[in-house]
Amino acid sequence: MRKAAFAAVIASLAVAAPAMAAKYPPAKDPPGVQKAPKGPHHTLRVGKHAQFKTIQAAVKAAKAGDTIRVAHGTYKGQVQISGAKKRYLQIIGDVRHPNKVIVEMKGLHGGRAQNGFYIIGADQVRVAGFQAQHYKANGFFALNVHGYKFDHDNAKFGGVYGLYAFNSYGGVMTDDVGAWNNDAGFYIGQTPPQTKPTRSIASHLKAYGNVIGWSGTNMRYVTITKSQFWNNGTGIVPNTEDSEKFPPPSDNVISGNEVFWNNFDYYLGAPFKREKTEVGGVPYPVGVGILLYGGHGNTVQNNNVYGNWLTGFAGIQAITLKEPNLQTLVGNQVTGNRFGLNGTDLNGYDLYYDGDGSDNCFASNTGVATMLPANGATFAPCPFTGPNAFDSNTQQTAFGWAVNSNHEAAWQQHPHVTKKGYLPLVHWAKGRGDK
Repeated sequence: MRKAAFAAVIASLAVAAPAMAAKYPPAKDPPGVQKAPKGPHHTLRVGKHAQFKTIQAAVKAAKAGDTIRVAHGTYKGQVQISGAKKRYLQIIGDVRHPNKVIVEMKGLHGGRAQNGFYIIGADQVRVAGFQAQHYKANGFFALNVHGYKFDHDNAKFGGVYGLYAFNSYGGVMTDDVGAWNNDAGFYIGQTPPQTKPTRSIASHLKAYGNVIGWSGTNMRYVTITKSQFWNNGTGIVPNTEDSEKFPPPSDNVISGNEVFWNNFDYYLGAPFKREKTEVGGVPYPVGVGILLYGGHGNTVQNNNVYGNWLTGFAGIQAITLKEPNLQTLVGNQVTGNRFGLNGTDLNGYDLYYDGDGSDNCFASNTGVATMLPANGATFAPCPFTGPNAFDSNTQQTAFGWAVNSNHEAAWQQHPHVTKKGYLPLVHWAKGRGDK
């Protein structure tokens, strides 16, 4: 294949793109860590019978370190928290019942319709106990900050990303839900390299009904753990792109998650407007649990991966990147994962790796029934140093997955195990899922 066609095909495996629904200020280094404010701090209240009728009015009145408590109800329009004067704010709804404190964007236009909560240049802001819905861009968005916390939040029926952090140092997403987004339920991207890294922690998340459960272009120092990703087109995808700074995704840990049933063929219908791919016009594949599209020093360990009808895990070169040295997979480890739910809920292939790159290794993965290539030559055991064994036929197989207009053609369909409280989603119909 010619290089241009080669790039277009492989680009279809890179299932992430920057938010396109709004124009944001340029990403830039936050100007140093903002000091914790001295008290006294105050509590401001928002609600029908409270001092403030809107969350934005309370934010405007609040000083750094204050707490804003929001009563049950529906609040229209974007909430923006900007600058050091709003650092360390806590904006709290109902952490037990986030769906009772709704930030609603339906019917709005312009800036008010873009993000549920938009934090820019304000460090260590906590937003907890809200449901953002029908946003055109993102449910919860942190940009250019040192630290943020999104906990017990729901982001649903959205434009691009549910919960999103960009060009920021450290942060926490925990006990959150991202569902029915036309790109990803969760996203951390363009993480600046650091000599003494501050990790971002994402735990106890639930992502379903999205094009991608977790997408992270050029993300670094992120730990994704104890979370569930199911009924998406693809489950978890750290990826390498020129569209954002600081490639490739590096030093991330994907550990202890349940990644299953990611076979949502949204091409045949979805409760959101489907966006087009950005590179080569080639559609994204469906049916993948965890995909590394390029990346250095990432760890995929102790995950439970089952019922993904294309492949449970895949690793492939980021051929669309301009810098060849950053395209390849280097030093990634895939260890201790459990595939196929003890043979009761099989993946298409459990493992796919075409052997691109060096120092990549696999160890102690259980339940592996099928792999590509079938002879396992590309799957070097850990520890391992040196070039991996590249297999061009295996790579060509992935090209075929990408270009086939029938997104289910390469699936190996197996029955799913009955799972209380969960229903497999392959083809969406009106009335299916959340309302």
